[in-house]
Amino acid sequence: MDWLSNLFFGEGIAHSLLVLALVIAVGVFLGKIKVFGISFGITWILFLGILASHFGMRVESRLLEFAREFGLVLFVYSIGLQVGPSFFSSFKKTGLKMNAIAMCAVFASIAVALAISYARNVPIQTMVGILSGAVTNTPGLGAAQQTFSDIKGTGDPSIALGYAVAYPMGVVGLILSMIVIKAAFRISLERERKAVSGAEGTKSGASRISIRVKNPAVFGMRIEDIVALTGRHFVISRVSKPAGPGKILIASGETVLDADDTILVVAENRDADFVTAFLGERIEMEWQKLDTGLEARRIMITNPQVNGHTLGKLGLFGGVSFNITRVNRAGIDLVAHSDLALQMGDRVTIVGTSTAIENAEKLLGNSMMKLRQPNLFPIFLGIFLGVLAGSIPFSIPGIPQSVRLGLAGGPLVVAILLGRFGPRFKLVTYTTVSANLMVREIGIALFLAAVGLGAGPNFVKTIVEGDGLMWVLYGAAITVIPMLAVGACARIFAKTDYFTLMGIMAGSSTNPPALAYANATAANDRPAVAYATVYPLTMFMRVLTAQLLIILFVA
Repeated sequence: MDWLSNLFFGEGIAHSLLVLALVIAVGVFLGKIKVFGISFGITWILFLGILASHFGMRVESRLLEFAREFGLVLFVYSIGLQVGPSFFSSFKKTGLKMNAIAMCAVFASIAVALAISYARNVPIQTMVGILSGAVTNTPGLGAAQQTFSDIKGTGDPSIALGYAVAYPMGVVGLILSMIVIKAAFRISLERERKAVSGAEGTKSGASRISIRVKNPAVFGMRIEDIVALTGRHFVISRVSKPAGPGKILIASGETVLDADDTILVVAENRDADFVTAFLGERIEMEWQKLDTGLEARRIMITNPQVNGHTLGKLGLFGGVSFNITRVNRAGIDLVAHSDLALQMGDRVTIVGTSTAIENAEKLLGNSMMKLRQPNLFPIFLGIFLGVLAGSIPFSIPGIPQSVRLGLAGGPLVVAILLGRFGPRFKLVTYTTVSANLMVREIGIALFLAAVGLGAGPNFVKTIVEGDGLMWVLYGAAITVIPMLAVGACARIFAKTDYFTLMGIMAGSSTNPPALAYANATAANDRPAVAYATVYPLTMFMRVLTAQLLIILFVA
C-alpha cells in the first residue's frame, strides 16, 4: 500500500492534484451545511486546507504558489467583468449616498485595525490578514500576500493565519451588528416595510405610463422636439388619436402630439412624475385590447456585429413601423434613446407590426445558442492585460518604494474597464451568469485551498501557543465597532431605511452570508439592491487599501 500513502502524503503532480481536489470537494460539501441559518460557504475549503496540511498532506511550494495566484486572478477578473457595466453608474444619485456610507465603513475598519496594531504591537502584515478576515474579503488577502512577497521576496504565513482565525467572527459579527442596530433603534420590520413601500426604490428601472396630452405648450410639437425640450430620457411608443378611436399609431420622432391624444410612455422611474405632469394627466388604458395590429416582444442581442453600436446608428430608434422602448441589461431596465449603445446579452423590448419585429430580430440575433458558446478571447486577453498592468511599477509621492497593482489589482481594474468600455471597441465581453460564476468559483476554490494548505502547518500552534485567540478578538473588534458606528450614523443622519442599511453593511464587507440573512429578514429586494450598488467600489477599495497598508508600513 505504499503507492496509496505516497499518493496522499508524498509529492508530485498526481499528489498535488489529488490533495487540491479532495480539499475543494469536501470543503464545497461542508459549505452547504447551515447552523442557525448561517453558512460559511466555500470558506470551508480554507479550513479543510488547513486541516489537511496540519496532518501532513502538503503540496510543493511552487505548485501551491501557482494555484493560489492563478485562482486569485480568475476570481478577481470574473468579479471585474460582472461589476464593470454598473461600476461607474453606481456613483449616481442614491448610489452616491450608499457608496459614501460604505466607504465610511471601509475606512473605519482600517482605522480600528491600525489602532489595534499600534496599541498591541501586532505586525502590520498580520493585522492586514486579520482585517481581510474580519471583513470577509478574500481578494484583499491575496493582494496583501502578493504585495508583501514583492517587497520582502518571501511570504509571511501570519497573513493567511490572521485571515483564517478572523473570518468566522467576520460573518457572525456582522449579522450580530445588524441585530443590535435593529434593537437599539427599536425598529419594527412591519412598520419599516410600510414606510418604504410607497417610497421610490433605489433600483434603476423604467415605468410604463398612459397619459392624456393636456399641456397646450406641447400641442403641435414633434415628439423629438418634446424630448429634447425636457432634457430627460423617455420614449413615447404608441399614440391614440381622438379623431380615430381604436386606431393605434407607432410613435416616431416625427409624430406630432395634439390635444387629448392618448400616449403610452416609457420613462425612468425617477422621471415618471415629471413626464406625467409635463405632458398632461395620467389615465388607465388597456392598450392590448386596442392595438390588435401591434405586438410587443423581447429580443436578445446575440449578433456580435451589433455590439457597441447605438440604437440611432443602427436605425432602431424612432421608426414608423416599430419602436424600441426598453433595454434590459443585467436585470435593470434602461429607457431606450438614440445614443444608447447595445451590448451582447441585452434584451430589448420592441413594439410594432409582426413583420417589422421579425426584420429587427434578424439584425439583433435573438439566438440563445450563440450566447451559450464560450467566448474565451476576452477572458484571456483581459488576464494578459491585467497581469501586464499589475506588474507596471509607478511612484506615489511620499512613498519610497514603487507601487504595483499586482495580480489582484491589475486584473480587477482591467476587467472593470473592459466590462464597461469593451463594447465601445467592439470587444464582446459578455459571459452568461453561469459561465462567469463557474470561472469565479473555480478561481476562489483554488485560491482558498492553496492558502489553507500553505497556512496549515502553523495554524494549531498559533491558536494554542501563540496569539490566535487574541487575533479572534481583534477581528471581532474590526468587524463590529465600525459597523455599529457607521450604521448608527447612517440611520440618524442619512435617514437610511433598515433594509437598505443591511444591504450596505453586507456590501461594505463583501459578505454573502450576511446578505442572505438580510434578504430573509427584509422579504424584499432592498438589501440586494444596496449590496449590488456598493459592492463594486467596496471590492476595489478593499483590494487597493490592503496593498497600500503593506506598502506604507512594511516597505
